[in-house]
Amino acid sequence: MGTLCFGVIALPLGLILALCIRLDTPGPAIFKQTRLGQNGLRFLVYKFRTMVRDAESMQAALEAQNETNGATFKMRNDPRITPLGRLLRKTSIDELPQFYNVIKGEMSLIGPRAEYKKFADDLESSVPFYQYRHIVKPGISGWAQVMHGYATGVDETQIKIEHDFYYIKHFSFWLDFLIVLLTIRTVVTGFGCR
Repeated sequence: MGTLCFGVIALPLGLILALCIRLDTPGPAIFKQTRLGQNGLRFLVYKFRTMVRDAESMQAALEAQNETNGATFKMRNDPRITPLGRLLRKTSIDELPQFYNVIKGEMSLIGPRAEYKKFADDLESSVPFYQYRHIVKPGISGWAQVMHGYATGVDETQIKIEHDFYYIKHFSFWLDFLIVLLTIRTVVTGFGCR
């Protein structure tokens, strides 16, 4: 119920942001991508678009150049990110449309990050027990996000997975409450954002 109330309050902000995104660069305001949810089920995740319109084709070119043929991690100073997109990512406001995923029951407010299918497939072969993180619903925010931020390689991903496992093992109201407080810190300071 609280999520629905917040969604109604956030709707005017969302409409203003959508207009700003459309004015900033050509393309849709909302970015949709298939991600893995609880039990490995696929669903469409919604975010405010923070990259140029042809970012996915640019991603495919980067993956083709990747010598390991594995997952392409977040890049520092990614040229695909729009000027407004940098601000939205730094404040995590680009995640607001995911409240729709929460209302639909595909995500939770708190939990492991919902991963891109190809990225998850690549990591399952290199990170032990990676798929165990899919036993719970993915979250808009989570222990791994507030403690580590984005991963830029397999070693950092392993650390994030350990944070996800810690959350799954120690799940409680108080841990969720702490994550909410740390999420506020992330929004205010931009900790771990790319």
